[in-house]
Amino acid sequence: MEQQKLLFDVNEKPPIMKWIILALQHVFAMFGATILVPILVNSAAGETVLTIPVALVTSGIGTLIYILCTKGKSPVYLGSSFAFIAPLAAAFLKGGVSGAMTGIMAVGLIYVIFAIIIKLVGKGWIEKILPPVVIGPMIMIIGLGLAPSAISQIGLGTGAEIEWRGVIVALVTFLTTAIVMVRGKGFIKIIPFLIGIVTGYVLAIILGLVDFTPVAEAAFFSIPQFMVPFVSYMPNFSALLTIAPIALVTMAEHIGDHTALSTIIGKDLLKEPGLDRTLLGDGIATFVAGMLGGPANTTYGENTSVVGMTKVASVWVIGLAAIIAICLGFLGKFTAIVSTIPNPVLGGVSLLLYGFIAVNGLKVLIENRIDFGKSRNVVVASTMLVLGLGGAAISIVSGDLSITISGMSLAAIIGILLNLFMPKETNEID
Repeated sequence: MEQQKLLFDVNEKPPIMKWIILALQHVFAMFGATILVPILVNSAAGETVLTIPVALVTSGIGTLIYILCTKGKSPVYLGSSFAFIAPLAAAFLKGGVSGAMTGIMAVGLIYVIFAIIIKLVGKGWIEKILPPVVIGPMIMIIGLGLAPSAISQIGLGTGAEIEWRGVIVALVTFLTTAIVMVRGKGFIKIIPFLIGIVTGYVLAIILGLVDFTPVAEAAFFSIPQFMVPFVSYMPNFSALLTIAPIALVTMAEHIGDHTALSTIIGKDLLKEPGLDRTLLGDGIATFVAGMLGGPANTTYGENTSVVGMTKVASVWVIGLAAIIAICLGFLGKFTAIVSTIPNPVLGGVSLLLYGFIAVNGLKVLIENRIDFGKSRNVVVASTMLVLGLGGAAISIVSGDLSITISGMSLAAIIGILLNLFMPKETNEID
């Protein structure tokens, strides 16, 4: 998106009706992705790890924290991160809810530490440890690693008995989402996953795949099931290394989204308020999300697109959207309806979503013109892909303490080390 003349600048508040309408656009833009994360994490884990109400509330609280940390100078919305779906499920299986939430809080602290280092020494070192040849495969592993989950939700797994209603719902959901992505215009193009879910859900109701019992039993207003450390559980560090390295991926995403938004509003957000402040806001928001039992936060490209489309960069609009998201989390009937979305609908949208994530990793490699004619790049990327997708794991046991590094986390660590310490090719040496 190109820089354009803004109708409302960062600190300008629109008239009340326009303010509300613009805020609702941001809510719609973030909604589909934000509610999908807890649904997909729970599906991957086989048990309830996250809840939709808490995800909505922590998304709104996180955005308000970010606005405060950046002194109201950056119109960014924070929502649930897809990068943590598989790691959260793995962390839950290893350390339960306590392990998963402790890991999310650790990610927030990593952001804060990086923000402090950037404040002290600048941000040049980030590109050295996180070049595109490392970031690209990281993102690809996240998407491709989740592929079996999408196939299972559709009901097309090996040996599974095919249920024709579920397959039809998944197909319609998939096609609707794909067509909106390709042919949609304006705001419609920004919310393909939300439109796909709604379409698939309606068809699922018609075909008798939706059970409305939870909706009938739910109260109109209800307190989200927050999970607070030392109250709901004791912190558990057993799954820390399963989740923590993913912070490197989302940090790269954070920088990319702020760079894109800077172009749209004509202000370099990495200089003012500065990457240290934006990362600090993202980090504290993620830490608070973990403290309340919510998913890790990340900057949302969908909401950046809304800023570009509406030409409104007002943080007042972003702040109101955050407050609306918090209120939605307390509407029991509403969140109960969302919880009744059947697996085929999720499978249909996930078929595109997970592939979309993987292709974004490929896009990073292409846009940065990574030369795979160089053996060094091939070694880094191919090693990461095989480790990340092959189920590799390393366990460190010391007394009662057992730490396992596997999948995406192991691939990230090995990729960074290979890139830093593997010798350059002969023709690159001075």
